[in-house]
Amino acid sequence: MSDPAKSIRIGTMIKATEGQAAQNIGAIADLGFESFEPFFWQTTSGQNLSELGKRCRDAIGNRDITMSTLGMFGNPLEDQEMDRQTLQGWKDCIDNAHHFGATCVAGFTGRIRNKPLTDSLPRYKQVWSDLAKRAADKGVKIAFENCAMDGNWATGDWNIAHNPDAWELMFNETPQDNIGLEWEPCHQLVYLIDPLPQVRKWAHKFFHVHGKDATVRWEVIKEHGVFGKEKFVFMRTPGFGDSNWTDIISELRLAGWSGSIDIEGWHDPVYRNALEMTGQVRALNYLKDARGGDFVQAA
Repeated sequence: MSDPAKSIRIGTMIKATEGQAAQNIGAIADLGFESFEPFFWQTTSGQNLSELGKRCRDAIGNRDITMSTLGMFGNPLEDQEMDRQTLQGWKDCIDNAHHFGATCVAGFTGRIRNKPLTDSLPRYKQVWSDLAKRAADKGVKIAFENCAMDGNWATGDWNIAHNPDAWELMFNETPQDNIGLEWEPCHQLVYLIDPLPQVRKWAHKFFHVHGKDATVRWEVIKEHGVFGKEKFVFMRTPGFGDSNWTDIISELRLAGWSGSIDIEGWHDPVYRNALEMTGQVRALNYLKDARGGDFVQAA
């Protein structure tokens, strides 16, 4: 019998830009991860994605591990050389997702640099309407990570999908059913937004979830505010931050959500470098517990 608990899988992101995705998968495939999200930073580096997908599947072998989502992170709305590579990378990931067994491609919307968020909407609509059709023709969904990349409403370099007010504008411009979000609570806590009400309102638009959290230092905010020299928030690996993932996953289940929660590492100020995988495996086990633990067959 299939494991109903795995209607929500717990996995991790896999760096793919440097051509080491299959090797990276092979190195950690026996640690208990149930899914992987291979991701590219700005460019696929000219890799043959159909061949890469095959090598990643070979690295997984007969393990019960899926790759539901590919990541392509950059700015496809602007026209510098790397931006053009990012746009081409989105097209290539959409066209080759099936070679990984993936049904979703995720990343940033892009942004018209150093302009107010709303100035990006015409270009956003132009680019993403075309990509949404390309993806729909191949049975692929598009998911935007809710990461500001240090931007805000007034200015930024990468992404407009970091705020629920922006989501309303975006989905008005692109009402296609296959455009949604790659959501995580971290990027809401960084801006002092309560993540749980977002799950209740927006879960129908969550196509993928990142396992990343944050710790807010309220004592720093009370004394120094959010624009002072003291750091008031830290991105954390799940299990070490402020979010109650039992509540988050419960809300996802109540909304009928299924899919993968893939851990986004490399941000925790404590569990990094030599402790990176220690933190990730702790997060893996923590999220499995938050999911309800091991499946037990009902009588």
